[in-house]
Amino acid sequence: MSAGLSRAPGGGLLVAGTTSDAGKSVVTAGICRWLVRRGVKVAPFKAQNMSLNSFVTREGAEIGRAQAMQAQAARVEPSVLMNPVLLKPGSDRSSQVVLMGKPVGELSARGYHGGRQEALLGTVLDCLAELRGTYDAVICEGAGSPAEINLRRTDIVNMGIARNARLPVLVVGDIDRGGVFASFFGTVALLSREDQELVAGFLVNKFRGDVSLLEPGIDMLHGLTGRRTYGILPFRHGLGIDEEDGLAMSSRGSIREAELSEVSSPVGEDILRVAVCAVPLMSNFTDLDALAAEPGVVVRFVDRAEELADADLVVVPGTRGTVRALEWLRRRGLADALARRAAEGRPVLGICGGFQLLGAHIEDEVESGAGAVDGLGLLPVRVRFAREKTLARPVGEALGERVEGYEIHHGVARVTGGEPFLDGCRVGEVWGTHWHGSLESDGFRRAFLREVAAAAGRRFVPAPDTSFAGLREEQLDRLGDLIEEHADTDALWRLIESGAPAGLPFIPPGAPV
Repeated sequence: MSAGLSRAPGGGLLVAGTTSDAGKSVVTAGICRWLVRRGVKVAPFKAQNMSLNSFVTREGAEIGRAQAMQAQAARVEPSVLMNPVLLKPGSDRSSQVVLMGKPVGELSARGYHGGRQEALLGTVLDCLAELRGTYDAVICEGAGSPAEINLRRTDIVNMGIARNARLPVLVVGDIDRGGVFASFFGTVALLSREDQELVAGFLVNKFRGDVSLLEPGIDMLHGLTGRRTYGILPFRHGLGIDEEDGLAMSSRGSIREAELSEVSSPVGEDILRVAVCAVPLMSNFTDLDALAAEPGVVVRFVDRAEELADADLVVVPGTRGTVRALEWLRRRGLADALARRAAEGRPVLGICGGFQLLGAHIEDEVESGAGAVDGLGLLPVRVRFAREKTLARPVGEALGERVEGYEIHHGVARVTGGEPFLDGCRVGEVWGTHWHGSLESDGFRRAFLREVAAAAGRRFVPAPDTSFAGLREEQLDRLGDLIEEHADTDALWRLIESGAPAGLPFIPPGAPV
């Protein structure tokens, strides 16, 4: 695609998927990066997100971390308009509802889909309209599958928003899972006639092998549905940036489903082993991306006490269930293992909920309703849960280096001793802070890893030139390259600019609206 894209204000596209984790988030980011490199003013949008990975915008609003990443791909400042509804699971059956960046209460799935969700349609349409009035194009991400017929009546994130905003729909399928043709066909066939009119075609994701072997199937799919395939994206490792669900690490030394991939060679003589306690309702595990980006740092998620034995650093990450995580650590013997590490002067880092449970005492009538609970007692901190959530973008200094972060927590910590460390404290080699994202500050991360290496007796040396922001930009450019090199970008732009083609055939049986 040349730089001469015509720009009709208000263009848009909904990137839907055959399943969760089909690649909607990264495809949306890739399209945003492709467009902004071609001079298009573009913004991402997701009406409703369900994720424990979130971010705080400069105006102090909480949104999904994936939308913050997509905004970075589009080279714009993240805004609450880009994710007006965020659901943060607290159990299998209930979630905290965050509306326009602020929590408004806990709802069961039945309560949310039973009426509250539909009532939010006006809010999300207003946000989308404001973005479309400001940007040349808005690339929207759907959720799950648009063919969840049990939820269609109250849908505000897939075909519900596509119908109301007249957005063309591109359906992404993960061919690496198998069954992609059946998934494409079935997705369309389970939609009503009115919904089908907006489904323009398909995008194959994560293809391995010779594309010519796939082409007969693409042709048959077109014959069966009357809809074209807009691209076949090859499988690429390490592109799952800031995903919504599951354990996913990116950058160098990436981790997927707690399995290690290739780690860059260390600068010094030793590697550094980091064990992350895989606590229940783990949130913002993206904090660990910056550690995994360091050459010679091996990061793994663990759930057994014996897996802490050879770790040079143990991280207790954020969680949406601090008391529940505390009980889990005790039940699995990890609490005792952490206490032994602290007594031996071996490094432990607690972030947000992990910081809270390392403290002496927790008073929680808000998140768990458990009341007074003893913490692990490794830090001189008393935590009281407040109903109002702290949402902030702090800047400070630690270990002689400037640090930026963001805070998302109900727990209010009162530090009664130890050495100051960001907003928390340090006792010996046990560190605690509420600040997410602090390890993305390159100078601070290097200084912290030097402290860890010294305490662990490792001849590990942080690389002097690792730029986490630079690595993130490289990844986003790789996503843009995927779209530019493997999608029909001329046809994709026509879709964004002009909407779904007229006369797309109806595929029976369809479904009632």
